[in-house]
Amino acid sequence: MTIPVTFLPTDKSHNAESILGMMPEGAEAFKGRINQEISVTFDESGVYGIKCLPHYALGMVALIEVGDDLPNLDDAMEVQNPGQAAARMAVLFEQVGQNDAAESDSTDEAGAEEDASN
Repeated sequence: MTIPVTFLPTDKSHNAESILGMMPEGAEAFKGRINQEISVTFDESGVYGIKCLPHYALGMVALIEVGDDLPNLDDAMEVQNPGQAAARMAVLFEQVGQNDAAESDSTDEAGAEEDASN
């Protein structure tokens, strides 16, 4: 699976860069320059931690989930994030896999409705 993402700085003094220890094996780390957009292709299955370096401790983080197999999830969850980033990452980790569950639930409901009509 390949997912291209472009990070756009909509306000001054922001960037996007990978968080050490929060990338799958074989994935290439990246670091965008302040006030400049950066395009990144995520092509290894797993979770990717992203931060805005100037605002990292303030909780400006993101978590990108690629594929169904997340071999680095446990290691990524062990990374110590500073300040408010720790609480934000905890919330993001709680959401990992929820899109898959929602898709599965909607498929199950559609199948149940079809069975009921027969």
